[in-house]
Amino acid sequence: MSISQANRQLNRPVNTEQILEGVALHGALNDQTNKILSKDASVFLAVLHRAFNERRKNLLQRRQQVQAELDKGNQLDFLPETKHVRENDAWRGAPPAPGLTDRRIEITGPTDRKMVVNALNSDVWTYMADFEDASAPTWDNMINGQLNLYDAIRGQVDFKQGEKEYKLRTDRVLPTLIARSRGWHLVEKHFTVDGEPISGSLFDFGLYFFNNAEELVRRGRGPYFYLPKMESYLEARLWNDVFCLSQDYIGMPRGTIRGTVLIETITAAFQMDEIIYELRDHSAGLNCGRWDYIFSFIKRFRQNSNFVLPDRASVTMTVPFMDAYVRLLIKTCHRRGVHAMGGMAAQIPRKDDKEENEKVMDMVRQDKLREVRAGHDGTWIAHPGLAPVTAEVFNKHMPTPNQIFVRREDVHVTANDLLNTNVPGKITEDGIRKNLNIGLGYMEGWLRGVGCVPINYLMEDAATAEVSRSQLWQWCRHGVQLEDGKKMEKDFALKILHEQADKLDREGAKGNKYQLAARYFATQVTGEDYDEFLTSLLYDEITNVSGKTPAAKL
Repeated sequence: MSISQANRQLNRPVNTEQILEGVALHGALNDQTNKILSKDASVFLAVLHRAFNERRKNLLQRRQQVQAELDKGNQLDFLPETKHVRENDAWRGAPPAPGLTDRRIEITGPTDRKMVVNALNSDVWTYMADFEDASAPTWDNMINGQLNLYDAIRGQVDFKQGEKEYKLRTDRVLPTLIARSRGWHLVEKHFTVDGEPISGSLFDFGLYFFNNAEELVRRGRGPYFYLPKMESYLEARLWNDVFCLSQDYIGMPRGTIRGTVLIETITAAFQMDEIIYELRDHSAGLNCGRWDYIFSFIKRFRQNSNFVLPDRASVTMTVPFMDAYVRLLIKTCHRRGVHAMGGMAAQIPRKDDKEENEKVMDMVRQDKLREVRAGHDGTWIAHPGLAPVTAEVFNKHMPTPNQIFVRREDVHVTANDLLNTNVPGKITEDGIRKNLNIGLGYMEGWLRGVGCVPINYLMEDAATAEVSRSQLWQWCRHGVQLEDGKKMEKDFALKILHEQADKLDREGAKGNKYQLAARYFATQVTGEDYDEFLTSLLYDEITNVSGKTPAAKL
């Protein structure tokens, strides 16, 4: 018996059957499910749920309390109660873990088998396998995604589709794998504990960690994660406690897990130091989740007419509030000795048009040049075809594995800088229609179980759909005047929505779900009802909750 196996026996609950009482599966059972969701894995998930779910729900309620204060006109600021954390120069995050020292290019995408093989074969340094924004959380998608990563870690992911074979490369070390679980707000209804669905975050993290942590360490890497959509340092503290319990449970040294936090909410931007501090022994840095950040900015200030933004195309990374966010993130990360990761290049190469493709590559080049010059240690791409131009920029301007040594002590960002909405641009009917097309296009794909959708040669996911939805709501709520003099009102918004939905329906494949998407979207664009997340709004449409199978019978 290995030391690790002995530790597992010492640390695991004595009465597993008792723990499994009240634990049930409501999704289809097959060979894939049995391989991933064993009885022991179910016990672990139940332990996580019972230990942390009440705290999770309380923290979600705390988000609404913050929203209520903002709706009253109160403004965000750096927290006085954590000033001692921000002003203390002595503490640091963890040094880079094996395989995470150099992260200059990270490719991101869903966890279907083809994507997993293509991503790991790309000329990148890491692959962020996404159970969140790029995946629609059907039961099959979540289970098969776990299976695909399980097989990939063990070099068993090769497969054949039609006449084409997909095989992992053997001529180089493969990119480091990082898994992104769902955010704290989402649940997994196909796995219940004591009659309550488990958190999607804990389900995704728990299965990946339990099945793969030891194998990853054995292969010279570790269980690494991206942590999305957090809104406070208390949510980071919750993740840290999850990490500690999990490592103790299997007898793994604390600090083996590493988490990179996506700073993609406006509230988290005021707590960057605190978030790193809470995760410090497990911290792998912060990432600029640019589209979700814009979404959060609009969502949290949606009732305030002073925060109305122009067409999405005008809200670039160089506008004041986005530039301040980037500069503060880099300074904070490097002061604490951890990575500051850049944002997504969502462009899709134009194989059909050489001239247009050159324009696409130049856009990516300029975006990555801005990032590396600002001090980012790496960046995201959505397509393997963007790797060469991105590597060209980062290799030239960052010859070292990272540039954490670039301290950016010249940066001084205030609360007003983070909230500066001096964004030049107009609100146009064209911008309205583009937002509708993106929202409808993404939602239609999601309702079919597809989590990221190519639209106009851009890879759109939940974050960009949320920006589109929130802008439409905001413009309607405040009755903004368009460039051509028209006023954005409920009837006008619904009229254009139905025009776009009908057009997409006519042009789309038979059996598409554009009209269903439009029915949901119509509730979100009139300045009245506003759900916290589109994915929560749509989730019941893609769940297939079947009969109850006690986990003890697995």
